[in-house]
Amino acid sequence: MLKRILAILAGLFIGGAVVAAGALAVAVIITYPTLPSLDSLTDYRPKIPLRVFSSDGVLIGEFGEERRFFLHIQEVPQTMKQAVLAAEDERFYQHSGVDYLGVLRAALTNLATGHSKLGASTITMQVARNFLLSPEKTFTRKFTEALLAFKIEHSLSKDQILELYFNQIYLGQRAYGFGAAAQAYFGKSIKDLNVAEMAMLAGLPKAPSAYNPVVNPERAALRQHYILRRMKELNYITQEQYDDAIQVKLKVVSQAQDSGFPAQYVAEMARQAMYERYREKAYTDGFRVVTTINSHDQQYAYDALRAGLIDFDRKHGYRGPESFVDLTQSQGDDPAEVLDDALAELRDSGDMLAAIVQTVSPNEVRAYLRGGKTAVIKGPGLDFARRSLTSRVPAQQLRPGAVIRVRANEKGYWEIVQMPEVEGGFVSLDTRTGGIRALVGGFDFNRRSFNHVTQAWRQPGSTFKPFIYSAAVDKGLPPSTMINDAPLTVDPQDGSGQRWEPKNDDGKFLGMVSMRRALSLSRNLVSVRLIKAIGPDYAQQYIQRFGFSAKQHPAYLTMALGAGSATPLQMAEGYAAFANGGYRTKAYFIDRIEDASGKVLAKTAPTIAGQGAQQAIDPRNAFIMTSMLRDVVRYGTAARAMSIGRQDLAGKTGTTSDFKDAWFVGFNPGLVAATWVGYDQPRSLGRYGYGGTAALPIWINYMTNALKGVPEVDTPVPTGITVKPGAGLRGGDEYYYDEFLKPNPEVHLDNQGTVPVEPGADDASDPAVDSPAARDAVENVKEQLF
Repeated sequence: MLKRILAILAGLFIGGAVVAAGALAVAVIITYPTLPSLDSLTDYRPKIPLRVFSSDGVLIGEFGEERRFFLHIQEVPQTMKQAVLAAEDERFYQHSGVDYLGVLRAALTNLATGHSKLGASTITMQVARNFLLSPEKTFTRKFTEALLAFKIEHSLSKDQILELYFNQIYLGQRAYGFGAAAQAYFGKSIKDLNVAEMAMLAGLPKAPSAYNPVVNPERAALRQHYILRRMKELNYITQEQYDDAIQVKLKVVSQAQDSGFPAQYVAEMARQAMYERYREKAYTDGFRVVTTINSHDQQYAYDALRAGLIDFDRKHGYRGPESFVDLTQSQGDDPAEVLDDALAELRDSGDMLAAIVQTVSPNEVRAYLRGGKTAVIKGPGLDFARRSLTSRVPAQQLRPGAVIRVRANEKGYWEIVQMPEVEGGFVSLDTRTGGIRALVGGFDFNRRSFNHVTQAWRQPGSTFKPFIYSAAVDKGLPPSTMINDAPLTVDPQDGSGQRWEPKNDDGKFLGMVSMRRALSLSRNLVSVRLIKAIGPDYAQQYIQRFGFSAKQHPAYLTMALGAGSATPLQMAEGYAAFANGGYRTKAYFIDRIEDASGKVLAKTAPTIAGQGAQQAIDPRNAFIMTSMLRDVVRYGTAARAMSIGRQDLAGKTGTTSDFKDAWFVGFNPGLVAATWVGYDQPRSLGRYGYGGTAALPIWINYMTNALKGVPEVDTPVPTGITVKPGAGLRGGDEYYYDEFLKPNPEVHLDNQGTVPVEPGADDASDPAVDSPAARDAVENVKEQLF
């Protein structure tokens, strides 16, 4: 009887197995032909973001919905592969898509624990799910996933499957693939990761949000330790490697930190250019934009502009906390969590960290930093904000809940700082090609993305005077021409009925001075008389040779004082013509565009000075203007620049009316740089708002570093110039066009006749001129210059 019962049960079991097998076979026969095509796997084209690089290969920007660095499987370190296999699929190279032993082990474990603890998805099955299926958890989807795994295994090699997995899997922080995750979490290339970091990344595929080391460091560490233990058990690492990896303290990149190279304004310029050219494909097709930016110059410019604006802002004193957080409403909550939530809405700016004051005493302030750190500020670290410790104005008080900025300075202690209200812009160019070497469009791109280098149209002030002087030289007036620096009243030109009385910045008058000396000291009255002599219409036509538009510079006498509008980039382009021998070169910042494989799709062919660039002004004019601008640096308003210790520097300071804009534009024969300082809503910069005090220090800081180790260049005198030794400022040489020179020169420009030169004066007499153009100029200026 027992045998009969056993036989019946065995028959039922076998019958059931046959029926199940049949049903499975029917399901396979019906489902297999309907499986999705593998085209997206065999012709894998991932969404690769747009990347922007400096000329020396530094990544300065990335744009796209998905952060991804495509890796060929050969580029993945062996230890990284082993970490992933230990975490996800240790029998990957043995099974054929479905790991039956893994399925059995998972089933037994889940049965023993009473709930689903282990999964049995292989890497191949995950590839099938990520590429071809929805994430829903149903038996039908799981069955289809298994069939797809078999199909994939028959179509692709194991390394091809692993390559797809390494590049497609989502790992949090907008990172797709392990190459992008290495950058997102550790700021490194995958080949530079250590064993501990690799194990941490290998734990992410299971649950990117749960094991994210940025937001869940404790859970991430538990997962990492499990993977390290599995790697040791599988003999992927030694006991010593395991022990070392367990002890490693990981340095994870926080989203709140400003990461990456400080060239956001350039990266944004590249993004806009690429979108205009390729539209949405710009963000998905893996384009690489290689710019003309030099990473070292860019860092120098970034540091110089920020240091200059911070220094200028400190002179005006501490304004008080940025805002206040009400800590009384968070009673009962975790204090650290409340403070972290408040700080999450603020971005750090370089080394200026956002902090919330916790306690205040006359000698010490304790402030909470994101991540649970505390900054203790005392002694000299409190000096800048000391008045706020006792201020009776609520908005200026340092009290618990105050949001402040702190910085760990080079002396090793914390200090209170503040984000400057004033803005600025800095750009430097190669004078021969126009290639932009460095560009910083403002203090902090995350605070204001407005690019002050390319978008800010401001009055250039006295930095525009050299173009008027150049026009005068073109008219036949040499630098030694004597002009009266005396009061002047001008009848209205614009129909306003108001007479104009221009003034010098210092309110003083020097009397008869040479053009050379007048430019070095930036005498406004001389500039007005000069443009009056050559004619505003001529001046307006002339400045267009440098790239300025007539629309932005109306033909009024005020043009001589820079009352028009220009951007810092335009000013740098204009001065480049003086530096490169008179050629008009156009600024550009994209060297080339490459596709994802590195093929060059487009390359800029710049017009090079002396090799196809347009001759904007006479080379002699450029030489003479450079000599005059060198005297500005040696003896004039920019004499502080001599601290760099070079003799080949030239430039001009600029300050607009009411001190609303401060400028300096300067160059050596190979590099020109322009810097501007001012408020976005124009208002006075105050008593520190001169070009020589607000803008020039930034230029000096940059040039000191950018020209370090660069040999000085002695510009040769062009053909067609006569040199008069000792006739320039302080015994220097003076220069004249050959055609405007005659023997026994005397000055015949004053209404009273020859202008005498006093013994010991800086300026020599001006040669009389003897050409039709020069004689006409002389006759025209007799009434205008004096």
